[in-house]
Amino acid sequence: MSERAAPFYCPYCGEEDLFPSEQGHGAWECRGCNRAFQLKYLGLLARGFQGNSAGGDSI
Repeated sequence: MSERAAPFYCPYCGEEDLFPSEQGHGAWECRGCNRAFQLKYLGLLARGFQGNSAGGDSI
């Protein structure tokens, strides 16, 4: 799979000036704060979506 899911903004400064990094899959560089970071999808949680924990419908 060669497609990447691109982040919308830097998790450190909020800037949207991001570019793929040469460090590997999921690695990104922020030109706003000069930081590099890596994103990794871990998978779905086994417990699934919990919804409203009070047990009733919320309006």
